[in-house]
Parts: sequence; structure tokens; C-alpha cells
Amino acid sequence: MTMDPKYQKKVKLNDGHFIPVLGFGTFAPPEVWSTFLRPELVRPALEKSLKDLQLEYVDLYIIHHPVALVPGEAVFPTDENGKPIFDSVDLCRTWEALEKCKDAGLTKSIGVSNFNHKQLERILNKPGLKYKPVCNQVECHPYLNQSKLLEFCKSHDIVLVAYGALGAQRTLQWMNPNFPFLLEDPVLSDIAEKHKQTPALVALRYQIQRGVVVLAKSYNKKRIKENIQVFDFELTTEEMKAIEGLNSNIRYYDIQHFVDHPEYPYSEEY
Repeated sequence: MTMDPKYQKKVKLNDGHFIPVLGFGTFAPPEVWSTFLRPELVRPALEKSLKDLQLEYVDLYIIHHPVALVPGEAVFPTDENGKPIFDSVDLCRTWEALEKCKDAGLTKSIGVSNFNHKQLERILNKPGLKYKPVCNQVECHPYLNQSKLLEFCKSHDIVLVAYGALGAQRTLQWMNPNFPFLLEDPVLSDIAEKHKQTPALVALRYQIQRGVVVLAKSYNKKRIKENIQVFDFELTTEEMKAIEGLNSNIRYYDIQHFVDHPEYPYSEEY
């Protein structure tokens, strides 16, 4: 699909590279999974991803989650009681391994995901820090607007990237059935009607206007074409405030199995 240049909007990262304001199509950066957080495993994991993707380098490589799990074949290693088997890893050492991947030309930029502000501070205040994280990818939508974390990231020139920007689908087995369905929210629906847009586009536009990069992954060409219409309208100050008022700290993508780990990020306010 050919993209109109006016829709190819990008944000400059703190290392001089750029990231799309809206993650079109199947965009998703390779990630250091929780079983690969030991420093000596970081580069081999990236090299395997590059081999699988048949690439010489990636644009962005990120730590998926601050909670470390023991290395091995299992994606989610568990004991005989079904509880996760955690690992003890110094995230600052993991970050140094990512810095080396960048220096080796295996990735243009490096970042993190699901970090709270204290975990980010630990990286930023690390003696000998060579590169700051360019981004922090977190769940972010009108019901969880991450306003304090967003301000923290902005103050350190870190881009906040939103996943789950449209909430979660009811078909997801792990979704709490008591949670409201974001795209049926009456505030979003009313605003959408005024602009002759969909509630989904209003939710995406809200993020872009507040300086958040949005991952709106889709394999559907029709959906991708619809998503780019987010640049065809603008929300008023009053509409932005109304959406801001929906914040209720609803977290659709919380991994409760990690709650007992000292690095569990959501025990902090932001």
C-alpha cells in the first residue's frame, strides 16, 4: 500500500533517529524477552532475531519487561505449582548489553517496555551511561492515560509509546469480564459522532495530540487505511479534557503472575 507523504509523520528520538508517530501495519520492534535478561544472553537473542528476519540490523531493540525469568526453553518457566520461576538480574547490566548491541551496529536505537519511572531513573542515573532509552513502550489508553509517566518521559527526552491504545478485545480469554469495553465508552462515541469518525480513531488521535507514539498493529489493509485518517481531524481542548477525565487506571494487560517479583513495575504509582 502506498502511503501519502503527509501521513508519514515521525518523531525524532534522543539518539537522532526517527520513529513513526503511528505504528502502521505490522510494525513491532524485536524485544529482549524476560528469559534473556542476563547480559550474556542479550546479543545472542538479537542475532537470532536478525537471522530469522534475514536482516543485518533492526531500527529498534527493546527490553520487553523488567521482570526476569530463568533462562531455558520455556517462554514462561514455572515450578510444579505453576508459579513462575524468577531470575535475579541487574537491569543496568542488561542495559549495558543493549548499548553494546547498538555500538556493534546490530540496532540503530535501544529502548525499554513496561518500565515505571523508578526503573527508568535507575538506568538514567547509571554511572557510565552511554545511551539513554529512546522510548518506553507501555499500555496506554483513555482508561489508563499514564499522564505522570508521560510527563516523566518527556522531561528526560524519552518517547512514550502506547500499546493497547484501543483497550482490549472482549474475545481475549484473559481479559477481566468486569472491565468496561473502551470503544463503547459514551464520551468517545459522542466525540466520534461530532467529527464523523470512529471511537477508535478518537482514542488514537487523543494519544497523538498529547505527544504519545501509538502502536496500532493490524494485518488488515482496510484497517490500516482507516487508521491513517487519524491525521485528518483534530480534537478541541475541551474534548481532550473530557477524554482525560476517563482515566480510571484500568490495566487490561497486567501479568498478575509477576506481582511477587521485586521488579514488578505496577506496584509504583507510575
